[in-house]
Amino acid sequence: MAEKTMYEHLRDEGLSRRDFLKACGLLAAAMGLSSAPPVAASGLPAHLSRGPSPARMVARAMQARPRVPVIWLEFQDCAGCTEALTRSHSPTLVDLVLTKITIEYHETLAAAAGYQLEENKQKAMAQYHGQYVLVVEGSIPTGAYEAFCTVGGRTALEQLKEAAAGAAAVIATGNCAAFGGLPKASPDPTSAKGVWEIITDKPVVNISGCPAIPEVFTGTLANVLIFGAPPELDSLNRPKPFYAQTVHDRCLRRAFYEAGKYANSFDDEGARKGYCLYKLGCKGPTTYNACASLKWDGGLSFPIQSGHPCLGCSQPGFWDGGGFYQGQSAPLDRPEVVMAAAAGAVGLAAGAGVAVANRSQKKSAGTEE
Repeated sequence: MAEKTMYEHLRDEGLSRRDFLKACGLLAAAMGLSSAPPVAASGLPAHLSRGPSPARMVARAMQARPRVPVIWLEFQDCAGCTEALTRSHSPTLVDLVLTKITIEYHETLAAAAGYQLEENKQKAMAQYHGQYVLVVEGSIPTGAYEAFCTVGGRTALEQLKEAAAGAAAVIATGNCAAFGGLPKASPDPTSAKGVWEIITDKPVVNISGCPAIPEVFTGTLANVLIFGAPPELDSLNRPKPFYAQTVHDRCLRRAFYEAGKYANSFDDEGARKGYCLYKLGCKGPTTYNACASLKWDGGLSFPIQSGHPCLGCSQPGFWDGGGFYQGQSAPLDRPEVVMAAAAGAVGLAAGAGVAVANRSQKKSAGTEE
């Protein structure tokens, strides 16, 4: 029996034709498709590639392509990308893409656990070998530290290579999976690597961010599921529809930057008036992501809008790049900042000294715990 198409699967789930067409419109918007989208990489017959609108093209593709399963692995991560995804402002879209037509295995979202869950993963990889999309969240420890992340007694590196071997496409979601993220920050205690540093025999799509923007991930995944290929990628393997512009390009504070009006501290008059945060270390001008346009929580806000400089979390090595509370052009030289930093250092040193002294006294008295 032939594999059901995505449309047939949704129809059998009870989705009406009207709701199906609405869903196609949502998917087209999520993928960032224009009125005349490129279809050369879709692999569809010519008659299916023609259409007056992106929604119509998505509909035709979903009626032609079989359902593509997703296997989602988590390694050195905080599950932040999964958490963000489940709180997407488009729950209908997330439910459509991840629940109704794709998801086969996800450690965090699955009802099963332990041996049963691992057996299900093995069955899915065998049944859909060469067809499934592999999504990876979290970095991978390597070398002498490979055993620092194990699931079911098997290392992350071993499981990644096994799952990637049978995958039709690989998506690394979040900065940890894409570029190593926080686990790779100095001194990099686990020799953490991003997926694309390990899987080199097939393209790896990087959806960077800490966490990744849910709509960026969903839109990219939908493109792979529906057209069989990711959208055009940049030099860091990130999808151009979402990473072609810097955060600064569409920032609502851009006009103040152009006018030379900056906040010099988090509570000065400039900050209260919404001036540019560049002098406070904002990395918006060098960070490529869709934060300023898609935002978070239903388009409510994003860090710069809420008064905090961009940390550059969609760029490689962002944690070690500095700039959190220090200007990029010159160090902050305000006396109160210098004094606060000095006081903090003295306090830490004093606390450490007291701890050592107390420990020595207990040891000499024979009362150390």
